[in-house]
Amino acid sequence: MKIVYDTYDSPIGLIHVVVDEIGVKKVFLFKEDWEDYLIENADIKLDKQICKDVIIQLDEYFKKERVNFQLPLSIEGTEFRIKVWNALREIPYGEVKSYLQIAETIGNPKSVRAVGQANRANQVPIIIPCHRVIGKNGDLVGFAGDKTNVKRFLLELEGVNIDI
Repeated sequence: MKIVYDTYDSPIGLIHVVVDEIGVKKVFLFKEDWEDYLIENADIKLDKQICKDVIIQLDEYFKKERVNFQLPLSIEGTEFRIKVWNALREIPYGEVKSYLQIAETIGNPKSVRAVGQANRANQVPIIIPCHRVIGKNGDLVGFAGDKTNVKRFLLELEGVNIDI
């Protein structure tokens, strides 16, 4: 299966997108994650044409011209993680939900920690809006480890009032 990439220069830094014949496979927001991926996938090729729709939609998002992504996805995960990711896609632009609310949405209110792990394993951040999930007390927790500044930026871009 052909896997290609392109890069988008966003307000949060360079974003690398990986696309295969099915759809968007990965989105890398952080340089170190992209570099780790390249070590395992050194033969990946740049292809601006195949990645064009992803780059256009990311650009529209950062320009506040897009609130929903209309892209085919090619992601892999357990049945549980896919349920979580589908629930994340249902969080409206400019709104947030807690990990507990997501656990309740998928019918498993005791799975808050597992929801957090599924959030962390999200392969296509922004497109699947894991940044819209916050702690039950409103804290900006659990975004790429300690990179809550990016989470804050994305939420503020969407008009979420962050008083934390």
